[in-house]
Amino acid sequence: MAGDPAAAARAVGGALGGPAFPLSEEFGGWRAIDAERRLTCDVTRLQGDTIEQDLAQRDFTVNAMAAPLAGGEVIDPHGGAADLAERRLRVLGASAYEADPLRVLRAVRLVAELALEPDAETERLTRQAAPRLSEPSPERVFAELRRLVTASGALAGLELAARLEVLGAVLPELAALSGIEQSRFHHLDVFEHTLEVLRRLIALESDLFGVFGDLAPDVAQILSEPLADDMTRGQALRLAALFHDVAKPDTRGVRSDGRVTFIGHDSAGDEMVGHIFRRLRTSERLRSYVGHLTREHLALGFLVHEEALSPRTIHAFLRRCEPVEVEVIVLSCADRMATRGTGQDPWIAAHLELAREMMGAALRWREAGAPPPLLRGDDLQRELGLASGPEIGRLLGRLEEATYAGEISTRDEALALARRLN
Repeated sequence: MAGDPAAAARAVGGALGGPAFPLSEEFGGWRAIDAERRLTCDVTRLQGDTIEQDLAQRDFTVNAMAAPLAGGEVIDPHGGAADLAERRLRVLGASAYEADPLRVLRAVRLVAELALEPDAETERLTRQAAPRLSEPSPERVFAELRRLVTASGALAGLELAARLEVLGAVLPELAALSGIEQSRFHHLDVFEHTLEVLRRLIALESDLFGVFGDLAPDVAQILSEPLADDMTRGQALRLAALFHDVAKPDTRGVRSDGRVTFIGHDSAGDEMVGHIFRRLRTSERLRSYVGHLTREHLALGFLVHEEALSPRTIHAFLRRCEPVEVEVIVLSCADRMATRGTGQDPWIAAHLELAREMMGAALRWREAGAPPPLLRGDDLQRELGLASGPEIGRLLGRLEEATYAGEISTRDEALALARRLN
C-alpha cells in the first residue's frame, strides 16, 4: 500500500466500519470515517522526500506536527506544540497562503474552533492574502464557512474575519452591513446587531428553558434534527441569524420625521439569500430554509401589540411560517433580545411571553400539521357549481382556518360556511 492513499484509506475505513472516498484530485487525498461519523482519517502522499519537507508545506505550525504510528517523539520542526500551548496561531509564511488561498479562511475557522489567537505576522499575511479567496471552489469555501459558523467560538471568528477583511472577501453582503445606522429602537449598527443576534441565539441554544420553559426539550429535539449540507436545523438557524437583515443596506430609508426605515428588507433578504447560497453552491434545501427564515423573521413581532392571540391569528402565523414556524419563533427571540434601544425592555418581555405562547401551538402544528379538511376541492365545485381556479383554493383556506379555530367540525358545517363565503 506504500504510496497509495486510496488503498490505505480503504483499509482504515474497513477497520473503522465506515466509508472511504477521494478528497482531492489535485493532491490525491482520501478520507476514511467511522460508521458513527465521529472519527476522520485523511490519507495523502508524502509531499517531499522526508516528513520534515512534507510538514514544511503545511498551513499553520499547529498543523505541522507528526506523530509516528509506531510511537516515539512527535516531529515538530516549526514549534507547533509551543504555539498550541500558548493558544497561538502562526502561519508557515506567505508561501502557505500562496499554495492554497483557502487557508486564509481556515485561519479564521481555527480561531473559532480551537480558541487560538493569531500572531501579528499571521494577521498581516491573512489580511494581505484575503482577496485571493475568490480563487478556491465555492464548495470548499462553504465547507469552511459552515464549520466557522457552527464552532463554539463563532463570534470571535467572525469578528476576526471582519477585522482582517476575510469576511468581505467571501461574504461582501455581510461586510456591507457595517456602519449602516438604524432607528432609535436599535443601539447598534446593522453589522453589530447581526453579531448580537447570533450571540443571543448561541446563548438560547444552551438555555432554551429560560424562554420556553417545559417546551424546551421539544424545541431542542427539533433543532437537533439533520437538515442539509451536514448541518442540523439548529446549526442552519445560525446562518439565518447572520443573514436575516442582509438586505437592510439596499432598503434603508429616512422618513420626513427623521425615522430610519428598512421597508421590505425581509422579502428582499430572502431573494439575496438565494443569490448568495447559489453562489456558494449549497443545497436548495438549505437555501430555502435560510431564505424562508429571513423572509418571516418579523412575523411574530407583528403580533406583539395584540392583546390576545385568537385561534385565527395563530393559524395565520403557522400557515405563513410553515415549515419553519418553530425556528422563526426562536430566531425572533434572539433578534428581539438583541434590540435594546430606547424603551425596549417592556417590549422585549412582551415578545418573549408571546413566543412562549406561540411555541406551544407551533410544536403541535409541527407534529400534527393542519387540521384534516372537511371538504375537498371537487366537493366545492360540485356543491357550489364552481369552476376550478384560485377561488377554490381561497375557500379551502378559509375552511381550514375556521376548522382550526373550532368554528366548524363537520362536513355540513363546512359546506354551510362555504355557501356563505361564496
